[in-house]
Amino acid sequence: MSIRRLPSHLVNRIAAGEVVERPASALKELVENAVDAGATRIAVRLAGGGIEAIEVVDDGCGMGPADMALALERHATSKLPDEAIESVTTLGFRGEALPSIASVARLTLESRVRGAEGWSRSVDNGALLAEGPAGLPPGTRVRVEALFERVPARRKFLRSPRAEYAACLDAVRRLAMARPEIAFSLEHDGRRILSTAADEPLPARVAALTDRGLAENGIAIDLEREGFRLGGIAGVPTFNRGIADHQYLFVNRRPVKDRLLAGAIRGAYAELLARDRHAVVALFLDVPASEVDVNVHPAKTEVRFREPSLVRGMIVSGLRRALDEAGHRAVQRPAEEAMAAWQAEPVAPWPEQADLLAPAGRRPASSLAPASAGWPSTDVATAEVQDRRAAFALPQGRAEPAWARPPETTRFPLGVARGQVAKTYIVAEAEDGLVLVDQHAAHERLVLERMRRAVAGGGVAAQALLLPEVVELDEPGCDRLEARAGELGELGLELERFGPRAMLVRAVPAPLGQSDVKGLVGDLADELAAFDEALSLKERLDHVAATMACHGSVRAGRVLSVAEMNALLREMEVTPHSGQCNHGRPTWVKLAHGDIEKLFGRK
Repeated sequence: MSIRRLPSHLVNRIAAGEVVERPASALKELVENAVDAGATRIAVRLAGGGIEAIEVVDDGCGMGPADMALALERHATSKLPDEAIESVTTLGFRGEALPSIASVARLTLESRVRGAEGWSRSVDNGALLAEGPAGLPPGTRVRVEALFERVPARRKFLRSPRAEYAACLDAVRRLAMARPEIAFSLEHDGRRILSTAADEPLPARVAALTDRGLAENGIAIDLEREGFRLGGIAGVPTFNRGIADHQYLFVNRRPVKDRLLAGAIRGAYAELLARDRHAVVALFLDVPASEVDVNVHPAKTEVRFREPSLVRGMIVSGLRRALDEAGHRAVQRPAEEAMAAWQAEPVAPWPEQADLLAPAGRRPASSLAPASAGWPSTDVATAEVQDRRAAFALPQGRAEPAWARPPETTRFPLGVARGQVAKTYIVAEAEDGLVLVDQHAAHERLVLERMRRAVAGGGVAAQALLLPEVVELDEPGCDRLEARAGELGELGLELERFGPRAMLVRAVPAPLGQSDVKGLVGDLADELAAFDEALSLKERLDHVAATMACHGSVRAGRVLSVAEMNALLREMEVTPHSGQCNHGRPTWVKLAHGDIEKLFGRK
């Protein structure tokens, strides 16, 4: 079989398969060209999710007729003045986008340089249709129509217009997030979807394009190390989502999707998020051009770092430092579904207070006949009414013990304890609202942080058991515990093998106090089974400490004194990550005064 050169139109279509996978790919390339042209305003219009039409208009530097003809040839670019591809600073540089798009669609390119006349050039699936003068403001307008119309094998793999539109919207969001100095707008089928102003502050731009709640539930990130700089905004752990669609990563202001960076985010939020929840974060990493390779894939969404461990460590430490500084912060507003649960339910009318306080001989018959007021006419119902009447009994002539004046709520972010509900939730009054605290979840986090500080200081103190306790497990579980006995000893848990299917526990971590030893050891055996051998010692210790803290915390159902509740609140205020438990659930939630007023119809 002889070797032959492929025709140019087939070469272009093969290249288009790498660069233009779907409408969002074409849109990304066009917007990147507008950014590289120095635009301050970029307008995007879509039809049919981008399958029918894509139009990108910018006010950049524009092109003359000769440059426009050259731009539609493969591997022709203005973004590499020399051959130093490793030093590229623009978003595009391959010179493949426009000819690839033009080979699988109808493309109309119109452009005008300031001080010159505009020019237009139209190409239909690789064939030149027309060119000539065009009237337009300075800048460039590109219109792509009927994408893959003549390549049915590719068109049938496109998804629905709604799904393709979602991908296009995501592409524009990422580019708009990376360039807050540029004003972006997006229209779909004549409807304005997105509009941003130029020169927006980065946190405001990120919040506007992701979730506006991020503005008040986000933490600024700023870290510099060895010529690398990490910035951006990260949501507090309780501000999370069920999927990782709100994680945005940028390298030298280039949107990327990198497994290394995504894994670093998961590592930073370990023990702060439930396993099925994902952080909301936008990270901007600036690295020297010589330390990153952007020429990995034609789509330019992947990068390769010279020192990947340095980059991962920087992201993890930068995020954790910011989360540490957040302290006890959590999502301030309760969930909408929780607020919706506060509904006014129909209840039977209560007897009038005046009737209940009247002497029995002069009391109206209605107060003695519950059935007439909607109550069942039974002896039980009558007893219930009498119990309610007792609540309104006249005060007795006796002195009550005087209590100390409660502390001022303005002194404490989490307020002052006022009581306990269901032996599980602490009710505290703060200056700006009502704070509800899950006592078990909060104490679980406090115990974990105590253990972490103890480990960093040389080890957790152990409390010897008066009588060593034997815990029976299956043999693999005993094997796992025996193999990790040294690490567990650092956390204050001293155990040894006691036959093939049992472990002997001689001491438990002192911070846990009285705990269920059998349950603790059993859970640790299960936890160790899930460990990846690639985890570092510190990460394994964190996992084990979290499991221990769960067993050593104040359980739901325990009655706490006011002093104990206030002590818990004060420790939460000075403990990092106390806004969420070790499993990622919130430890406290605040009902602002405005929320309470809405519940009672005052607003």
